[in-house]
Amino acid sequence: ALFMGLPLALVSIQILWLNLVTNGIQDIALAFEGGEPGAMARKPRDPNEGIFNRLMIEQTLISGISMAIITIGTWYYLMEKGYEISSARNLILMLMVLMQNIHVFNCRSESNSTFRVSLSRNYLLIGGVLAAQGIHLASLYIPFMQNLLGVSPITFTQWLLLFSLATIVLWVIEIYKFVKRKIGAFS
Repeated sequence: ALFMGLPLALVSIQILWLNLVTNGIQDIALAFEGGEPGAMARKPRDPNEGIFNRLMIEQTLISGISMAIITIGTWYYLMEKGYEISSARNLILMLMVLMQNIHVFNCRSESNSTFRVSLSRNYLLIGGVLAAQGIHLASLYIPFMQNLLGVSPITFTQWLLLFSLATIVLWVIEIYKFVKRKIGAFS
């Protein structure tokens, strides 16, 4: 945003809140994810390979760049449309919370489609995502949190629009996984 001559999209307290409400709950819930069917049939990883292998780096870069483009594009649009900075930040924060809550489902499998990984494998994750979204939504209505975070309630239409934008990261990773499967990169 600064390179584009725009104000900061989020202030420090909002970034801390985003990390707290999206990373803590979902990270713990992902630890309870069941093993993937067929995992034992795959060839083992190279013991010299680091934790951050090429696949993980690619997926992290693709999802991170996608989220950045969506967020900065939305921020630019809001600024061009004349939104007050505080209102625009409120929407950007909700967009980021939604993107994180959607992207966590991409993280359940490095190779399988999100739509092929049964939700019943990890009800804790579903509960965690709902709790994180609920906590953030509650913060929009609690006066203390409104003042602390600089947030306010949004309309259902705004939420739906932001949700639609947030799903883009899901589709980008779905396309990435599809292409990798087609070229046999997950064998």
